[in-house]
Amino acid sequence: MAAARARSTPCGGAYSRLAEPGWADPLDTSWSRRAGGRWNARGSYGVLYLNGSDELARLQVAHKLAGQPFGVEDLDPSEQHDLVRVDVADREARDCVTADGLAAVGLPASYPRDHAGDLVGHERCQPLGADARDDGLAGVLCRSAAGRGRHDHELALFDSAIDAVTQGERLPFDRWYWGARS
Repeated sequence: MAAARARSTPCGGAYSRLAEPGWADPLDTSWSRRAGGRWNARGSYGVLYLNGSDELARLQVAHKLAGQPFGVEDLDPSEQHDLVRVDVADREARDCVTADGLAAVGLPASYPRDHAGDLVGHERCQPLGADARDDGLAGVLCRSAAGRGRHDHELALFDSAIDAVTQGERLPFDRWYWGARS
């Protein structure tokens, strides 16, 4: 099993979460538990997906709109994602950022893309997430599929480690998206 050789890395610090304006609890992982995601199979456990920077959060918005005949500037800002600042206490996560960490779990050094340039599928990542959770790690620190480079990181934090998260300020779309770039 790949997880036996897998590496961990510190994952504490400042992150952000995109949240729809109507979400009462932006840290709720129940939707990801029901639907599944890159690091969790449908119906298995919840994952809180966090951005490593405001710029990555902006890229996530663009990623969600990819292929649409309109851009973010065409949409009603009051219906767009809030940005919720969070702090994650010091924990360890599976390393899916460095070349060594990726190799240890059998992912290509080009992750989130494979050697052909296609996105690595969720079906390949979900068992790795389950292994990390079974190993008692807080989540998976990984390169973002919405990012532009190897330094665009996100944290997929397992629901079993949600107590490590402290919610901070919640910023409406108009205030964070068009504001100063970080």
